[in-house]
Amino acid sequence: MSVFDSIRRSGFRRGPSRLLAGICGGIAAKLGVSPLIVRIVTLLLFLLPVVGWGLYLVLWVVTPNQSGSIPLERWLGRR
Repeated sequence: MSVFDSIRRSGFRRGPSRLLAGICGGIAAKLGVSPLIVRIVTLLLFLLPVVGWGLYLVLWVVTPNQSGSIPLERWLGRR
């Protein structure tokens, strides 16, 4: 079993309410809150460049989309 399979089993997915990469929409869906609230918090985190941008980029490459495909896994040629 790989790390990517563990990520998929967590149930967290990008979207379905997406503007850019779908991270905020996925967080909102998982937490049961409005995507607008998550987007505002994310924009505030972007004021701290390393924390905001870095965390967002890490989440983007390791978070599966709605079909279960993980960008980092595709880039590594594992799927």
